[in-house]
Amino acid sequence: MAASPVLTAVLAERLAVEPIVIGERRPVEPSPWDEALVVAAPAFAELAGHFDRLFRAGASPVTALSRCAVALATLPVVVRHRPDAVVVWFDAHADLNTPQTTTTGFLGGLALSGPVGLWDSGWGAGLALTDVILVGARDLDPAEQRLVDGGSVTLVPVGSDMDDDLGRAIAGRPVYVHIDCDVLEPGTVPTDYRVPGGMTLAQLSACARAIARSEVVGVQIAELEADAADPGSSRPAGAITDALEPVLQALS
Repeated sequence: MAASPVLTAVLAERLAVEPIVIGERRPVEPSPWDEALVVAAPAFAELAGHFDRLFRAGASPVTALSRCAVALATLPVVVRHRPDAVVVWFDAHADLNTPQTTTTGFLGGLALSGPVGLWDSGWGAGLALTDVILVGARDLDPAEQRLVDGGSVTLVPVGSDMDDDLGRAIAGRPVYVHIDCDVLEPGTVPTDYRVPGGMTLAQLSACARAIARSEVVGVQIAELEADAADPGSSRPAGAITDALEPVLQALS
């Protein structure tokens, strides 16, 4: 994602830290999930190792990801070190498909199902479905919808009181935050995927305040695209980080 370096710079300045870059930009080459997983393996291994060192040092990772698929490598490490934490997953999609249920073959659609053990990604699991809180998901495939309808995973839909609903779902537990920027209403910030009925920045900020009432053990932000009219603009990244200020403050 072309905006990842811009988001990295904004976060680094906000937190007064020196960023560490893992992986390299590659041309977009659509491929089946299994081929994409092989290509991603070196960066996944480096990132998982870095997360492990951070948690061992008592640090909290703040990560500007490219694609959500990177969660296959990060979340198992988070759970290994913080089994008491819940994962709050902001995303227009649930990403809970498996190689057997996916209709697209897109690796990103399997990003959360690997860590919860619905399939063996090769990068570990350990996250319980009951410790996942989907926020803002509204484009669910049938297999994902069944998990929500059956009560296996909690969904906080977009709504006027969603911050209160999220606070009740967290119930004071430590939180690791994942944000796919397409959780926002299309046009709020540039994204590849545009799903109507999304969150406003004000709703994201209210949810961030709800999260900040608990211990925040880390945050990762994915899928922010560059503004086509102004590719170097930091405004979209700044809008996201402004909304997340309560979460970032809770990390410091």
